[in-house]
Amino acid sequence: MGGKTPQIIARIVEAKVFMTERSFNLVVPLAHKATAMRITDTDRQRADRSGAVSQLSNQMGDVDSTISPAGPGIRTSTTATSTAALSTPSCAPVPSADWNNGFTFADLVEAYLDCRRTKRNSATALAFEANLEHNLRRLYDELADGSYVPGRSKCFVILRPKPREVWAAEFRDRIVHHLVYNRIGPRFERAFIANSCACIKGRGTLYAAHRLEAMIRSVTQNWSRPAFYLKCDHANFFVSINKPILLELLLAKIFEPFWRALTELVLMHDPRADFEYLGDPVLLELVPRHKRLIEQPAHLGLPIGNLSSQFFANVLLDVLDQRAKHELGARHYIRYVDDFIFLHESADWLNSVLADVTAFLPERLGVSLNPSKTILQPVSRGVDFVGQVIKPWRRSTRRRTVSEAVRQISSVGAADFLAVSNSYFGLVGQASSSHHDRAKLANAARRRGHAVNRALTKTYRGSL
Repeated sequence: MGGKTPQIIARIVEAKVFMTERSFNLVVPLAHKATAMRITDTDRQRADRSGAVSQLSNQMGDVDSTISPAGPGIRTSTTATSTAALSTPSCAPVPSADWNNGFTFADLVEAYLDCRRTKRNSATALAFEANLEHNLRRLYDELADGSYVPGRSKCFVILRPKPREVWAAEFRDRIVHHLVYNRIGPRFERAFIANSCACIKGRGTLYAAHRLEAMIRSVTQNWSRPAFYLKCDHANFFVSINKPILLELLLAKIFEPFWRALTELVLMHDPRADFEYLGDPVLLELVPRHKRLIEQPAHLGLPIGNLSSQFFANVLLDVLDQRAKHELGARHYIRYVDDFIFLHESADWLNSVLADVTAFLPERLGVSLNPSKTILQPVSRGVDFVGQVIKPWRRSTRRRTVSEAVRQISSVGAADFLAVSNSYFGLVGQASSSHHDRAKLANAARRRGHAVNRALTKTYRGSL
């Protein structure tokens, strides 16, 4: 499978150039040195180049001269004595002429390549790739004719940093999530504010930490005057998202019938109707009932773990972002998923903002703040955000993260040691003040007999 997959992917990517309509064939070339590949042009392709429509010749000696005219982009493989063509069944009729307007097989291939980037070695990804062309074509047909239905999800519990219920969709459903995001994501993200982070290319935790540090320096005039920050967190955010409200926000910017229907299907799908629980059932009891998706009404909650859930959460909370910037007039505001921070010189102004947001979120978005995680204090005490703590003239990694990194490096199996340790070195190294923390990680690695470079940024196998 390892040697065959790159050839299959290359042929599918190449097909983007030639496939301009739904009807197509994916052909496996003959494994012989004498194989000659060529593309059979259709009437329309010839007309585009010459300006006139020419009939397909049916003379003896032409490739596939005994079959009906080829569809757009059919690839034909020939040798001196035979012709081989492996094709899949034709597409089913679509509900209407403009139903899937703008949706092509190339879009599905792009979504598949995006999905496999981080799931290449998972069991579901390998199973899908075992019969890649057939599975992609089948998924395309289901999407195009409107018969696609999400499959069974998997549910499991993670214990760190705290017990949490996670849902994993099937690999083919993850491809659909990427397909939806690739098409509708840009039109929403163009309207997002610059300080809306997470699930946006180039706006990860390091971006958020840099933006917050710059805002703190601005509001305090480079730490020369006092200022305050208001940090808020939503209560049980993902399991309390009101899907009808979110659907209304999504459909306001999606006008194509096909993409409207597919977006609604992905959003409103309830994984609890068909799922498989993995792991010890006792672990599920460690998750508080009000934090379980299983315990919520059907119209509430998005599964934690899907790309679509992260994107949908950004669409929902963009309403809060726009209010903060344009109605509350907040000059210094940043949000990472459901955590957000206001900065200001006046604590009274921040208290008024807190009162406004506390009333606005349940009324407009159906979510609420967690009072136990609402913090209002001077920035000089340090601002803990996205795993880093910003204090005057330095930005360091959160203590809990460093302790967890040392624990993992000290206990992880030998096979995963290099990947885990170098990952933590990279994470801790993002902080501007990180030498002391990297030294802790280096000592943990050296105690296990591994070497660390002089800069304390990378671990090596064995000792130097």
